[in-house]
Amino acid sequence: MENAALVGLSRQIALARQIDVVANNIANLNTGGFKAAGSLFAEHLGAMAREADVPGAGSRISFVNDRGIWHDLAQGAIQQTGNPLDIAIDGNAFLVVQTPNGERYSRNGALQINASGQLVTSQGMTVMGENGPIVFQPNDRNISVTADGRISVLEGANNKTESFRGKLRLVSFAAAQRLRKEEGSTFSAPAGVQAQPEPTARVVQGAIEKSNVNGVLEMTRMIELTRSYTQVATILQQQGELSRNAIQQLAEVPN
Repeated sequence: MENAALVGLSRQIALARQIDVVANNIANLNTGGFKAAGSLFAEHLGAMAREADVPGAGSRISFVNDRGIWHDLAQGAIQQTGNPLDIAIDGNAFLVVQTPNGERYSRNGALQINASGQLVTSQGMTVMGENGPIVFQPNDRNISVTADGRISVLEGANNKTESFRGKLRLVSFAAAQRLRKEEGSTFSAPAGVQAQPEPTARVVQGAIEKSNVNGVLEMTRMIELTRSYTQVATILQQQGELSRNAIQQLAEVPN
């Protein structure tokens, strides 16, 4: 009885974890640059399953072990917006953004200019260039972003000479699966995972990369996981009832 309950409980914990991951994917279906996540599980063999009074080696119990999360880093569809501050990254690269907790990495190119003239994400995080934050002047107009991430503007109403404002810092990772997902489409790099320049990526101005979440697939997975969770809960309830009945019958005093 106890072995069955423990196995069922380990499966229920794993299913709850999967439901959380799928729910987060669905919640970010319309988040620009969001990368879908999946759960990693493995078999964990526990101690021998056997009754104390029954001879023999018995067999080991198979539990479900939650190994972690993997990231689907496939590129999402690029959608044209016509907004000159929107950019999409075509290739294996991330934007570098500065947060109160240090550098973070994102592919959400829905950018804007804050009150200080800095280029920031829609969450207000500072977008970093190769020489620091990218800052615009109040009279800048006709913002242009080249395929390699160079940003230039025209200063004033009558000036036809372009002025350079900075070059987007685009980076990639040799061990991208070790990145840690944070809020929305933002990632952090743990110790030992170093960002490196990515010269092959190209920037598309006036467009954003959509989430790579497949909404239909994720909803189907959610239904399957919910059904499995309910089935395991029913089995655990039945096992509990069997245990209670067995204890009651053993406790009865014969006449």
